[in-house]
Amino acid sequence: MESDKLPLRDIHLPEAIGWWPPALGWWLLAILIPLLVALAYWLYKRITRKTAIKAAKKLLLQIKQDQQRDNSQKLKDLSALIRRIAISTTARTECAGLIGENWLEFLDRSVKGSPFTEGAGRLLADAPYRNSQPTEQEISQLTNLCEDWLNAQTKRQR
Repeated sequence: MESDKLPLRDIHLPEAIGWWPPALGWWLLAILIPLLVALAYWLYKRITRKTAIKAAKKLLLQIKQDQQRDNSQKLKDLSALIRRIAISTTARTECAGLIGENWLEFLDRSVKGSPFTEGAGRLLADAPYRNSQPTEQEISQLTNLCEDWLNAQTKRQR
């Protein structure tokens, strides 16, 4: 037979593969990437939080043991340390602008009772307006209270 006369049809290519629905691997990536990003963010926050609290405990120990500082300087350093840790462990908008009674009430939320508003923690709000320096006993009580507050920040889950 002659090849010109054979009833052959031309090769038909299949239709192009559409983009929808995506393959199973793309679905897995679409689920895993946001989960991994969220996990990485959570780990970052957890690590930086623990690092900040660990560094604060070291600074608190330095303040406690330093004999060179007078009581008013220790009080200023304790106040600054507590403020920095509060800002780094909670939302900045929640605690950065607090002063006076509101600041002390914020600090009381982390510990049992109300040692900041009614106890030794009052020094943080009252000391700048006093005529005399705080005593060794007051600074010691405040340092112990700040240490308790830092320990409460360690235990607190976010």
